[in-house]
Amino acid sequence: MNEIDRKTPRARSCPICGKPVEPAFKPFCSKRCADIDLNRWLSGVYAVPSKGEEAEDADRSNESEASKE
Repeated sequence: MNEIDRKTPRARSCPICGKPVEPAFKPFCSKRCADIDLNRWLSGVYAVPSKGEEAEDADRSNESEASKE
């Protein structure tokens, strides 16, 4: 990559539909796409990975046993 390529900002596209981003709804192109993204978060489609509940329960019981000693 040369210097010109690094300095030229890329045109961003909406992560939902791929259309160009509208500044009023950044990083989306419209309120509709922003609402679709919000619905995906609220309905659990997007989720932050975490440990399983069983592993967390085992960790908690190990900690409580260690504190008793």
